[in-house]
Amino acid sequence: MGDGRIYVGNLPADVQERDVEDLFYKYGKIRDIELKNNRGTIPFAFVRFEDPRDAEDAVHGRNGYGFGDSKLRVEYPRSSSSKFNGPMTGGAPRGRFGPPSRRSEFRVIVTGLPPSGSWQDLKDHMREAGDVCFADVQRDGEGVVEFLRREDMEYALRRLDRTEFRSHQVSADVILAV
Repeated sequence: MGDGRIYVGNLPADVQERDVEDLFYKYGKIRDIELKNNRGTIPFAFVRFEDPRDAEDAVHGRNGYGFGDSKLRVEYPRSSSSKFNGPMTGGAPRGRFGPPSRRSEFRVIVTGLPPSGSWQDLKDHMREAGDVCFADVQRDGEGVVEFLRREDMEYALRRLDRTEFRSHQVSADVILAV
């Protein structure tokens, strides 16, 4: 996960810093945006999040995203300090959607999610219990959350069952962790 910094490439020529912020604010608190928009080159940016886990979500959620007339390339910067990058090998991003996702056997099924609830909202809600490594939401109001540790999963079952859930669209529903 590194230091919460991601690379955003293939931006439209007329992109502004505010556009980049609008693309990524929903993933978490942004510390800074460094936009490189030199005449004659394709613009790119570096976005640094307060929490490195938010950077991971942004890579997963925005790589390949249609913006303007092109698809964004979102990945971790190529530097020797990033644990997701191996040796420089000519510029191809690692994996199809950034770094390999982590999965776990410490899984909680969540029911009662509102239609406006997204996997990001669910992941944010469940982070109160510990390190969430995966979250997904189905259209039927059901979701799944996976934790890195058994203790975090057990805490979620004890403390987050029948809690109020707020999505990015501010509706509140009571969810059940099964």
